[in-house]
This record gives sequence, C-alpha cells and structure tokens, in this order.
Amino acid sequence: MRDIGLVGVPFSGKSTLFTALTRHGATGGRANQAVVPVPDPRLGVLAEIERSQKVVPAQIRFVDAPGATGSAQGVAALREVDALCAVIRCFGPDARPKAELATVRADLLLADLEVVGSALAKAEKRGRGKETDEAAALRRAQGALSAEKALREAGLAPEDGGHLRALAPLTLKPLVVVANLEEGADVPAELGDATGVYAAIEAETLDMPEEEARALLEEFGVAEPGLEKVIAACYRALDLITFLTTGEDETRAWEVRRGAAAPEAAGAIHTDFEHGFIRAEVVRYDDLVECGGWNTAKHKGLLRIEGKDYRVQEGDVLHVRFAV
Repeated sequence: MRDIGLVGVPFSGKSTLFTALTRHGATGGRANQAVVPVPDPRLGVLAEIERSQKVVPAQIRFVDAPGATGSAQGVAALREVDALCAVIRCFGPDARPKAELATVRADLLLADLEVVGSALAKAEKRGRGKETDEAAALRRAQGALSAEKALREAGLAPEDGGHLRALAPLTLKPLVVVANLEEGADVPAELGDATGVYAAIEAETLDMPEEEARALLEEFGVAEPGLEKVIAACYRALDLITFLTTGEDETRAWEVRRGAAAPEAAGAIHTDFEHGFIRAEVVRYDDLVECGGWNTAKHKGLLRIEGKDYRVQEGDVLHVRFAV
C-alpha cells in the first residue's frame, strides 16, 4: 500500500478533496488519514469466473496534513508518504493556478533546504574538515535546491540518493498536480497535464450509495470519479502496475513497480514466495476472461510458464509456484 500526501495553500480545497476521495470527513489538529480501495472492475469479473469467496482490491492511503508545507507538523507527516498531490484552486474569479502551483513548489523547496542545510552542517562537523561522501552528496542537493530545482529533477547520482534517503526530501518524491475545478470547467492550459477533479461536487455525494453518487455525478458531467483519476495519476507517477491473482478462495489485486521480475511480484504476495520462487503460471486478463477459466486458457496455449527473468506486465494474472 502506498501513501499519498495532499498539499496546497490555504483555501485550495485540499481537505474538501480529501473528503471527496476518501468519503471520510476531515478532523483537524493532526494528519488526517484514510485508506481506500483502488477501484478495479477486473476483480469482479475474475471472481465470477472463479467463483471466489472474497474479493480483495489493492489499497491506497491518503494523508491530509494540517497546514501542509506551512507547519512543521504538516511537513513531518508529508515526509512519510510515497508521493505528493499538489491541490491547486481553479475555481472563483480570483483563482491564479500557475502562481499557486509555484507557491506550493517553493514551499517544498524551502522545507528541503532547511533539512538538507541542517544535515550538511552536522556532516561537516562529523568529518572534522575532511570532505566525506555524505557531505558531498548533501552539498550537491543543497546546490540544486538553492537553484530552485526539485531534487527529483536534479540528476543526482544513485549514491547521492542513499545519503538523502533518511531525510525523506519532499522534492525527491513524485508530484502529481490536481486541478480543483468548478462545475463545467476544464483544466487550465497553464497547468499542463494536471488531473482535473470537481472536489466540491463530489464531496456533496458523501452520504449517497456509490451507484447513486455516480449517477448524480454523471448528471453534472463528471464521467470519471476523482478517486479513479487521482489514483491513476499517482500510479503513473510512482511507476506502478497491477497484477492479479484469482481462485476459489479469493480474487485479489496487487501493486508492483513497473519492470519488476516475477520473484519480486511473488514477494508482494508473501516474502516466502519470493525466496522460494520456482516459476509463475501467467495469463493475460483479457485472454482469461475470453476463455472463461484457467483450463481453457491452458488448452488454447494462452497460459505461459515464466521463470525468474520474466517482467510482470499490467493485467497479468499469476499463479506462483514456490518451495518453502
């Protein structure tokens, strides 16, 4: 499960978006968190084919940090997440999306400059006048931040990342821009490929059953709920894909990094599966559905036996063979 932190300036609608995404009201005072299932219609289809007893979707946790980058408490909460969503107000006559996004980015840079500068001073003290690898890495990071460049865009060497990891820099995390829109509006051109969400409209459906809420949103012209759009954007930013497992006991979705080898995907299911990995039986979701089950897919030659070097693909349905 990945954690996504919501950041934004005051009145950006950050907490409204949190409510819309999680169907969970804000509490205030400290980081507000909610775990939500990742929508995936493929699960229901596979569960019906295999007559699974239960369906288990992947999950994602949203974190609405109080004060966001404007408070030490908010920054501390955001350092623990895997990616950030910058919520930008695009409603009201005084909306200035481009300037607001610049403010959010500047706040993130300043927060990192403070922690990197402090760490560099300590590293130099420990080095007693000698240039250590740690101090050199921190100095390069400080230089990039001082030049107003996010660390994820600074071209730092992999070994630099090792020295920075304990600091959990905010600008090293993937950043997804979410345009908080008013009814009938589109994402402003100045925000480029930002993800557009109608947070206020969606928050009004909080107490409705899911199907009724979706029908109402469609009346407002909202074809795809914000949760699905934001999760998709976060998965892209984190370079994640979904693979599936199915059987009589359960049908389940699993997240794994793009390009992961089969043993790593098996490890997402259970660490024993990775250590004792033998092989994976793999079939594409579309092929399995078309065949109506594993046996037919195997008979048609659509089920493959893959070894440790196989790179798992989006929508793969896996059956892992392993030895304890």
